[in-house]
Amino acid sequence: MTINREEIAEKSLWVSLGSISGIGSQTFCHLLKAFGSPYNIYAASISQLKEVVSANIANVISNGANQEPSNELAQWLAAPNNHLVTLADPEYPKALLEISDPPPYLYAKGNLALLNQSSIAIVGSRNASVQGEKNAEAFAYDLCQHGLCIVSGLALGIDGAAHRGALKANGATIAVVGTGLDIVYPAKHRELAHQIVERGLILSEFPLGTPSKPQNFPKRNRIISGLSLGCLVVEANVQSGSQITARMAAEQGREIFAIPGSIHSPMSKGCHQLIKQGAKLVDCIQDITEELKLQPRLDTTPSSAQVQQGSAPSGSSEQLLLETMGFDPSPLERLVTLTGLTVAEVSSMLMLLELDGKVASLSGGQYQKIM
Repeated sequence: MTINREEIAEKSLWVSLGSISGIGSQTFCHLLKAFGSPYNIYAASISQLKEVVSANIANVISNGANQEPSNELAQWLAAPNNHLVTLADPEYPKALLEISDPPPYLYAKGNLALLNQSSIAIVGSRNASVQGEKNAEAFAYDLCQHGLCIVSGLALGIDGAAHRGALKANGATIAVVGTGLDIVYPAKHRELAHQIVERGLILSEFPLGTPSKPQNFPKRNRIISGLSLGCLVVEANVQSGSQITARMAAEQGREIFAIPGSIHSPMSKGCHQLIKQGAKLVDCIQDITEELKLQPRLDTTPSSAQVQQGSAPSGSSEQLLLETMGFDPSPLERLVTLTGLTVAEVSSMLMLLELDGKVASLSGGQYQKIM
């Protein structure tokens, strides 16, 4: 989409207004309700502005009335697939208009049509287990088969797995990030980000050049949940960004789903807490599709979101054994079956892992991962 000088000048006014200290999403919206557009806001008198904002903010707005369009923004918008979507644009996601503090504008890179597609958020721990990532990827894959767009945050762990699942399904996915769109964070997901731009969409409310800051990620979570019909939490500890996203989703009237796990795993405690608070327990795709009243699949292929008990993760033999064990007690025979290793190999590694304090030997010939 080609953008002309007049459009760049207009969008620069939105960014200029949003960059003023003290003007957050809600204040911006109050100004828009009072004056109609950023152009009218900048054209208003100080006395008119003071009826809506503080004297300090009114003075700053008045002094910035003749601000020139940003060269940086103009150059960025001139590049393929780059957009700035404002509340005045028809592409602005209608779902975000339902939340209490919608971002006045969004930097977007990719396919804008996804902004108003039915979506579901999938979030979870950055330090996810192998099984957790498999579950996130599988649920994302199947939910795409039901026509949903997968929304997540491009973080390591569950977020990345959810995006990958959507891409494998040739489905739609949106990544909402906590940096400027000229920065890829984490850097490890640079290739994944490129794939999402080609087949999906990346969004941010933060200005170009904004680096990774801890305070930005909880703020962006309201957009992840706000875009979605519901939020699926795959793995999370009790105090995590995923819990924040789930809380925001509940406040926004969205459905909350959580996958349970071992009572011994810290990555399950956040999900268990959500279930206690009323989130729907999920162990198969139908738990979500029935709640959201989605159309059933046309084929009879079994859902890939069923827990894959027999697949062994890659890595060193000891790491393979640890990842296969999970946090529930397991007998030696089961570990041999799941890992494909010999009895002698598994027994030797269990003894070493027990000496390292990573595994506990229980009664009845069972073993349990403890860290």
